[in-house]
Formats: sequence, C-alpha cells, structure tokens
Amino acid sequence: MGDFYQNGLVTTLHNFHNIDVEELEKRLLKFAKKRPMGLIIPSLASEMETDALKNIVKILSEIEYVGEIVIGLDRATKEQFEYAKEYFSVLSKDKNNPRHKIIWNEGPRMMELKKKLEKKKVHLGELGKGRNVWTCFGYMIASGKSEAIALHDADIVTYDKEMLARLYYPVADPIFNYKFCKGYYFRADDEKLNGRVTRLLVTPLLRTLKKFFGPLEYLEFLDSFRYILAGEFSMRADVLKTVRIPSDWGLEVGILSEVQRNNSFSRICQVEIGDAYEHKHQPVSVENASSGLSKMSSDIARNVYAKLATNGSIFDKGTFRSIKATYQRIALDFVEQFNADAIINGLTIDRDREERMVDMFAKNIYKAGVDYLDYPYQVPFMPSWKRVISAVPDVMEEFYKIVEEDNK
Repeated sequence: MGDFYQNGLVTTLHNFHNIDVEELEKRLLKFAKKRPMGLIIPSLASEMETDALKNIVKILSEIEYVGEIVIGLDRATKEQFEYAKEYFSVLSKDKNNPRHKIIWNEGPRMMELKKKLEKKKVHLGELGKGRNVWTCFGYMIASGKSEAIALHDADIVTYDKEMLARLYYPVADPIFNYKFCKGYYFRADDEKLNGRVTRLLVTPLLRTLKKFFGPLEYLEFLDSFRYILAGEFSMRADVLKTVRIPSDWGLEVGILSEVQRNNSFSRICQVEIGDAYEHKHQPVSVENASSGLSKMSSDIARNVYAKLATNGSIFDKGTFRSIKATYQRIALDFVEQFNADAIINGLTIDRDREERMVDMFAKNIYKAGVDYLDYPYQVPFMPSWKRVISAVPDVMEEFYKIVEEDNK
C-alpha cells in the first residue's frame, strides 16, 4: 500500500517496494543460524487436490531458510495420509533427516492421545482449524527446533516467496524486539473486492462496540489491525505455550486476544505481505446458521463479547438489541464507502448482496449476544499448552513419539 502511516496501538511495517525478495531471503538465511525458523500449515486432505497447495509446496521446496515444516492434516483417511507422505516429500531434500512432519490428527495414535488428555479433563473441542493449529503448536513445542515460527493457510492462490519472507522477517531479525506479527493485504481478484467478513462484520462491529463501551484498550488494539482475519502470522516460540485459542471460527480474533493479554504492544506488529491476496471463499449460508460465513460471524462476535466480559463490560438483551441497530447503520455506511473504493480501482462489489449480508450479520450479532448471556461458559477455548503439560507431564515426549512413528 502506498503509505507509511502509523495508527493504532501496534507498529505497521509497510512495503515500500525498495528491497527484492532475494535480499530478504539472504538475510533470513543468516538469521536462521541463530534463530531457527519453523512453519505451520493447517490443511484439509482435500486441499492436496488443489493447484493452490501444489504451488505452495513447490515454492517451499526451494526455500532454504525454513528448517522445520509441520503440516496439520485434517479429514484424512489412512490412504490419504499415506498419499500425503508422498505429496509433501519434496519439502525435504535429505530423506534420512527430513525437515517436514505431517500430523495425522485423526490417526489412531493421535486419537489415543486425545482420550488420555480428556481423562485428565483436558478437553480439545471439535475437529476444525482451531484444534489443528493448536495441535501443530504442541508439536512445535515438543520438537524444540524452531525459535521463529510462522503459520499460513493451505489455500492461498496468490502465494509467493516474498509473502513468506516478509511474514518471517519481523520475528526473525535479532535487531527487532517483536514477539508476534500479523500479515496484512487487501482481498481482491481480477474483478471483485473481497474480504467481506472483515469489511462488513468485524470492523463495523468494533466501531459499534467503541460507541457503547468507549475506546477500551482491547477494542483499540483489535481495530489497529488492517486485516484482522488474516490467517498468516508469525511469532517467537515462547508465545506458543501461553495462548488459549478458540476451536471455532473465532481463531484469528482469539489468538490476537491472547497475544494482547500476554505481551506489551511494543512487542506486537503487523506487516504488509502482499498486494491483492486470494484464497478459497466460504459459502455465505444465509439459510444455515451452522456453516459458512453465517457461523463464522456468530463465532467471531461471541469471542469478542467473551473477551469484553473478562475486562468488566456488562451486557443484557437490551444492549445487544442496540448493538445490532448501531452496527447495521455503520455497516451500511461501509458498503457505500467500499463501493466507491472498488469503482475507482476498476473493481466491483454486488451491492445488493453485500447489504443482505449486513442484515444476516446483524441478526447473528444479536443472536450471538443472547447465546452468550444464556451460555457464558460455552465459548470453546482450547487449553494452553502450559496447562496441558501441567496435567500430563509426559505429554510432549509422547506426542513427539507419535508423530515420529506416524511419519516412518
């Protein structure tokens, strides 16, 4: 983006297009000698059939500064897991000492470990991206090989070397003091402006909540991020042990909430990792509140409410009715703003569809609030790995052994 403006509570690292990716990679290779780098990729088995993951694997196979790659594999049969071993094998040039590992989350060994944890009252929630990421965090802690760790999705259509290099850099350069970094970009394809949940739900909701509760530090913090729902972030290894993350669609917001709770703002930043960014789109699911963007909007709202409650904010049904009405007015103004932004850049938005999405989000914002009042303890946070280690002291050794055995 063509600016150098700093706003909000976290540092923004822009892309001035004044350094090429080869220079960044040269520096990262040097940093890796003292600060080894690891990468987490949560993936569905079905994504091995896509061109996006094929391109990601090809690019990663050529990158030398990443010393450890962990793929969390969900929804995989035994046959698919065996295929994954072959599919990802190009990531490791030394077959006797591979740098990549695949976590078969539904494999029999992992299921036995899950039962063991649940006997100790360590509940892992439902299968999904949140639990997949949490499991990958655990393996990274168990292996102890990486000091700077990045995470990105397996469905990035516009993936390239510069995106990864810029994501790592803030937590890899020893001159910097950052412990957590979130990537940002704008969402668009050749014709449409995308990023609907960020544009039409999260930012208008945060602006609404600031009207009700004032400029709380937590709300200002979330509103500082240019693309709050970006699935790409990096961190120092010690951050992994302390975060409690949601197992539902509130993952990105939940991680930010935990990072803010455990770190000073001077240790948190965001970095521009690309221009137009594209990945697979979730269905809207207006008629089905348990899937797609409809469920995503409910999960995100409920996680924000839960965090506000821990800061002393008080809600009732009347408050949520007012929040719904205020949100709807702000979000419709955002539709107007983004329509103009799209037009001047030769892009389009379907205004009718976006306004109908605002109506859906408004209903879900209210319903999520009422559900939270009725069931305040059902926000599905995973336990931190510090707690897991306390409950089951040998869990790291057992977990590491399971992954090694599965990957033979």
